[in-house]
Amino acid sequence: MTRTVRSLVAVAAVAALASCSGGGAAPADGAGGRVTVFAAASLTESFTRIGEDFEAANPGTTVEFNFAGSSALATQINQGAPADVFAAAAPRNMATVADAGNADGQPVVFARNQLVVAVAPGNPRGVRGLTDLARPGLKVALCAEQVPCGAAARTALDAASVTLTPVTLEQDVRGALSKVTLGEVDAALVYRTDARATASDVTAVEFPESAGAVNDYPVVVLADAPNAAGGRAFVAYVRSEPARAVLAEAGFQAP
Repeated sequence: MTRTVRSLVAVAAVAALASCSGGGAAPADGAGGRVTVFAAASLTESFTRIGEDFEAANPGTTVEFNFAGSSALATQINQGAPADVFAAAAPRNMATVADAGNADGQPVVFARNQLVVAVAPGNPRGVRGLTDLARPGLKVALCAEQVPCGAAARTALDAASVTLTPVTLEQDVRGALSKVTLGEVDAALVYRTDARATASDVTAVEFPESAGAVNDYPVVVLADAPNAAGGRAFVAYVRSEPARAVLAEAGFQAP
């Protein structure tokens, strides 16, 4: 092989590596190995994409997610489940972990979210706001109150002086949303981001009381993280401009 050909091959190899590493961005300090992230169910689409971008920018790093209700995740962490990062959908659930001494440092809010009423496409039952949810015969799904979306729903319903009896209380927002997409209920109180992620299957009805029930999303590296350096690198990436753009596109608000 001639020197010229060898040089061209070397250039091509470097270009290919830069392409695979997020456009040539320098890897984050400490990134590497497997990073295990416990994250609220409402972050599923956004964090999956952010995780892929983080892996691309940091060759040799793999991000594994456990998505579930924030209260369930906090319980798992406090019971010793191995994880590097916790991203919750409300400060209350984060406090459960921090108060148990399982957070490494101060949690940081990286996004905010609001509720909407999710109904079947085209809104066949004519739901226009929270008061309509109390109509006789209307089947409603809510999150359980220990779950952030359930606590926010209770705040909004109280603000609107609406009393209703849901037909089901779900353990995370995806469970409540699925009841609408499966036709098992007429409406559910879910996050705006979740309704947007399933826009072909539901119609989102905005209501003013949601402004008083905004949920902050905090994130932290865990005290017993198997890969603390990787966890810190992931948290830093979640707060970066590329990750913020992904969150904004999904409908999250900036902190």
